[in-house]
Amino acid sequence: DGPSEDTEFKDAYLIPRNIMAEPDYIEDDNPELIRPQKLVNPVKTSRNHQDLHRELLMNQKRGLAPQNKPELQKVMEKRKRDQVIKQKEEEAQKKKSDLEIELLKRQQKLEQLELEKQKLQEEQENAPEFVKVKGNLRRTGQEVAQVQE
Repeated sequence: DGPSEDTEFKDAYLIPRNIMAEPDYIEDDNPELIRPQKLVNPVKTSRNHQDLHRELLMNQKRGLAPQNKPELQKVMEKRKRDQVIKQKEEEAQKKKSDLEIELLKRQQKLEQLELEKQKLQEEQENAPEFVKVKGNLRRTGQEVAQVQE
């Protein structure tokens, strides 16, 4: 007798019941009752809010949503983009053929030679006048020696 009463008592709590009472106005169509109405939000009815909301919706449709990301997130995204670009460049270099690699090496050597020539010219232009005259005298001396031979 005791154990069966305990299970009935526990089952009564497990059955879901409506805790809130049903409102009277749903069943009765009594015209004397005041029906509840949704309250008006003064912010949403304001003209400024409506204009702003319309503009935000239009921008979102166009894909011009405002960027409200924190600066740290922006920096991390930029680093990730840069890293992806760098990886793509490395993959592209790995895929280059032997001919392309050899041509790049030659191009780099030529650029180095041009830089060295430019440095020599700048050094000669920036050299003092007596060094330039001495160089000219040597050249003329060598030319005279060649002509005499």
